[in-house]
Amino acid sequence: MSSSSSSDPLLVQAAKGEPVTRPPAWMMRQAGRYMAAYRKLAEKYPSFRERSETTDLIVEISLQPWKAFHPDGVIIFSDILTPLPAFGVPFDIEEVKGPVIQSPIISEEGLKMLHPIDLSKLQFVGDSLQILRQEVELSICTQPPLHVGEQASVLGFVGAPWTIATYIVEGSTTRTYTTVKRMCHTAPDVLRTLLSHLTQAISQYIIFQVESGAQYCWYCEEEVSTDTTGPIYKWQWWPLERMKGTGVDVIGLDWTVDMEDGRRRLGSGVGVQGNVDPAYLFSPLPVLSNEIQRLVSALLQ
Repeated sequence: MSSSSSSDPLLVQAAKGEPVTRPPAWMMRQAGRYMAAYRKLAEKYPSFRERSETTDLIVEISLQPWKAFHPDGVIIFSDILTPLPAFGVPFDIEEVKGPVIQSPIISEEGLKMLHPIDLSKLQFVGDSLQILRQEVELSICTQPPLHVGEQASVLGFVGAPWTIATYIVEGSTTRTYTTVKRMCHTAPDVLRTLLSHLTQAISQYIIFQVESGAQYCWYCEEEVSTDTTGPIYKWQWWPLERMKGTGVDVIGLDWTVDMEDGRRRLGSGVGVQGNVDPAYLFSPLPVLSNEIQRLVSALLQ
């Protein structure tokens, strides 16, 4: 790894395949339940949708882990279902049950509720990304990250079409995916139409986030077909060799994949992002450090 002259943040440089001084690191879960600051704010604002759909709260929560740990990525605090009302699918989040869609789409009649995505209803996302970009760029001058002179990237957040479709069809979180799997055989045209609509809507949502300030996003140009049994962005549902053809710049592999094998199977034409098994967070620091070093070495093969 050699130094890069690019003015892009380190994470963006790595995603582009440019030489970097070190591998960038960031946390997908960011704030979550483990941060005392987040738990305190959640007590004051108990509604998850209020926290994830109010600009000031989105910005505050998104910056909490960055201010505490200075990772290389600042990901917007959001939810994969956030854009649903903007294209005709209302939802609620219940305290125990989680996301609930009162009118699941399982027939042609249900498809009538869909309409093109209205990005004006998601302005809080755009506003939040703009503010986050300003905050991150300003802070590099007054409060540099752990590596002086390096700037964090602002990350957008979207759900893959298939993942969102499972919620819309099942009506809530599911472990069996019974209804959506049945549709693959009993109503493939309905499911295909739904997936096509979601692909278009999410693509526009990604572009909206990038235009609002997000510097890093995963994007798939191909439509997700009904012959797959899971989300295209997760390796365990989609053969690695086939993922190379999706047009993405970076593919994330989780801790259940051998990183050296994943790197070999994907080749050198696409970036690879790896994850440390969260269970290592319960280990002594030297054990965690050794695992991180092992992972980095495997990804650099």
